[in-house]
Amino acid sequence: MTNVGAVPARRVLLSKVPEVTAWFWIIKILCTTVGESFADWVNITLGVGLNTTALIFTAVLGVVLAWQVSLDAYVPFVYWLTVVVLSVTGTLYTDILTDSLGVPLVLSTSVFAAVLAVVFGVWFARERTLSIHSIITRPRECFYWLAVLVTFALGTAIGDWTLELTGWGPGISVLLPAGLIAVVVVGWRRGANPVLAFWLAYILTRPLGANLGDWLASPSTDGGLGLGTAITSVIFLAAILATVVYLTRTRGDVIENTDKLPQSATTRDATRERIMLGYYALAAVGTAVLLVWAAGQPHAVSADTEEVPDTPSVASTEIPEHVAANFPPAEMEKFHAIVTDTLAKVRAGDQPAAKARIKDLETAWDDAEDTLRPMNEAGWPFIDGRIDVALKAVRADHPDSTIETRALNELLKGLQ
Repeated sequence: MTNVGAVPARRVLLSKVPEVTAWFWIIKILCTTVGESFADWVNITLGVGLNTTALIFTAVLGVVLAWQVSLDAYVPFVYWLTVVVLSVTGTLYTDILTDSLGVPLVLSTSVFAAVLAVVFGVWFARERTLSIHSIITRPRECFYWLAVLVTFALGTAIGDWTLELTGWGPGISVLLPAGLIAVVVVGWRRGANPVLAFWLAYILTRPLGANLGDWLASPSTDGGLGLGTAITSVIFLAAILATVVYLTRTRGDVIENTDKLPQSATTRDATRERIMLGYYALAAVGTAVLLVWAAGQPHAVSADTEEVPDTPSVASTEIPEHVAANFPPAEMEKFHAIVTDTLAKVRAGDQPAAKARIKDLETAWDDAEDTLRPMNEAGWPFIDGRIDVALKAVRADHPDSTIETRALNELLKGLQ
């Protein structure tokens, strides 16, 4: 898997990828964080919509990939721009499957894993190597970028599925992929197959970056730092640009001569690689046990994953009956009026007006949080969760009036 191998009679290019240094992993994590936050900002905050956003970035990806492939050597700005766009696009593809098509995360995770296995299988059968240091021909570069796209989609599905299973908050959720990356690094340092270690870490940086982005962007009430998706995107895009400028000036990640890279199979210990493969297998089993245990613990259903509030959840069964108690009646009446108005617009089939009206609810509720939450620490999170469900139903790319009506009626009950 690590032998660069003889290149058939075809045009050989200079290396089209950077050297795998600490800078590589830093900027990779920055890119994956942007993939999560920027996609959410365009899709949700700007109100472009999931499918439209995906179409836009698919077109942008085509242009950027054509630019990258047309080059004969590694150019930091173009390479990392391609990674950023792939990160956003891969995230959107997974979100479409989950949010628009209703595909369960366990299924999308399995499908993307199978697709990645096929890509690697065909790539190795044709080129006899999966090493990042062997990207010196057009076919290898095409396999490489296809694999990168699938790893972003797979990493998104894995990260979201983990959150769905465990109910972990944004801060805690960062720890699992970070810990697994540490496990991969230890295995690599102890003699694991370097190509296997690279791709494992590459996949895991996706949920790490996504969870980091969620932690920074999520409001403090949800365990985040409350920076918002726009500020988070700007911060990380600026960090990426600064790092790319630095690497362009210093050429610290440029592979000057692929013949000098330590990728020959003769430098590896096959026995130690097999031992480390068992070590990775044990880590995978341990992770599965942890997730099964966490899934069995009581936790609230996330509003992001709750499609229809028609089945009892922890949130709806453990909250006192009168969740609006202690809230000023005038304030509750104001929210009740907005929801009633939104419901009327949904029933009339005026979806744009319903989206605009429910935005008023979101703004008014957020503005009143500092005042209302201390009055009823038990009731406030329940209503907040129902508002999130209603927002998701009304803002769906393909809204279902039945789901919208049910979500809004459930919210009205909570506001009484």
